[in-house]
Amino acid sequence: MTLVFLAAKSGWTAALSFSRRTPLFVLCPKSSFRNPVRLRSSVGDDESISSLARILFLGTPDVAAASLRRLHDAGPSCPIPYEIVGAVTQPPRPAGRKRKLTPSPVHVAADALGIPVLFPEKASDPAFLDALESTQGDDGDSAALGPIDLAVTAAYGNYLPRRFLALPRRGTLNVHPSLLPRWRGASPVQRSLEAGDATLGTTVLFTVQKMDAGPLVSQVEIPATGDEMAGETLESLFMEGTEALLRSIPEVLTGKITMETAKVQEEEGITHAAMIGKEEGILRPNVHSAEVAHNKVRAFDMWPGCTLLLNVGESKDEVKVKVGRTRIVPVDDELLDMIDLSDNSIVLPKKKGRGLMLQCGDGSVLELLEIQPPTKKMMDAKSFINGLKGAALKWVELEE
Repeated sequence: MTLVFLAAKSGWTAALSFSRRTPLFVLCPKSSFRNPVRLRSSVGDDESISSLARILFLGTPDVAAASLRRLHDAGPSCPIPYEIVGAVTQPPRPAGRKRKLTPSPVHVAADALGIPVLFPEKASDPAFLDALESTQGDDGDSAALGPIDLAVTAAYGNYLPRRFLALPRRGTLNVHPSLLPRWRGASPVQRSLEAGDATLGTTVLFTVQKMDAGPLVSQVEIPATGDEMAGETLESLFMEGTEALLRSIPEVLTGKITMETAKVQEEEGITHAAMIGKEEGILRPNVHSAEVAHNKVRAFDMWPGCTLLLNVGESKDEVKVKVGRTRIVPVDDELLDMIDLSDNSIVLPKKKGRGLMLQCGDGSVLELLEIQPPTKKMMDAKSFINGLKGAALKWVELEE
């Protein structure tokens, strides 16, 4: 059942559709309900375009919202002009201390751009798929978003069923922040940084039912510095991926690049980016080398963060601190000859700009540049030490 409410003064139309389990709410500018114009039929390997191609966007977090805004702005100037006819995102979730129901960043961005928003609990929701399959005028359904020429996904977070994948005329493209087939799965950036990959990158690929296994359309390689953090890296890789997507869209819309002509992923080299567990953020210098610890801090900065257990002064109470940024100390660093890191000691060298140093079980040395004590904000090493008022500092051994 679909109820349609018209708001003449605001220029918006709202449609509320109900399935047996999941409500689907669509907020649309009235102008989006004009008669849709489809691409003309194929002629050989190319096509002429009668009007704007129709693209459906799917995404949820901030990085996806930035991609949506870029795609929206680039539509009119694209060699094959297109419009974003709808944005699909996760439903509003409780957030903040008051657990207020909050729309996703993509939802907020789409609203600001005047793009219709759909937020089914699952992409298999019948009412959601009906809205995509129907065209304006079908059974009087003015909330319909079809036909769809191309779908684009960026960190949407929901499995796309076979029925959805059959809808877009030119398929579904996904922006994935790794160099597939390396790091298929939920946490590609984090696993890439944790592994210390020398090269990072992003991939544009066709979506198939198997996760991140579709044919490759485009890839961008980026040399790693070894100091990237997951949050900033995720953002930059999605921006690189969005630009690669924009370069690919014209050839996909005209049929020059298809599921059949795109590069099939090689089975060799497949690695899986498993979901991250909270316990993975615990630093164990007696077990981890400085390199392993450094890469964990970089990989898990968004969530769960990395923690280190400390003893302060003569107290036997253990204090858990969060580690913000680190550095691997070169073996030839002259400061190592001026400090004593034995017996799990943590020392701040008397040199401006340097962090707290600790020696790991294998003899390598890790430098802690930013630390967050309990109930405090993240601070530099000097500020942290000043707060201890001369108390000695040691790290606590933990077994895996």
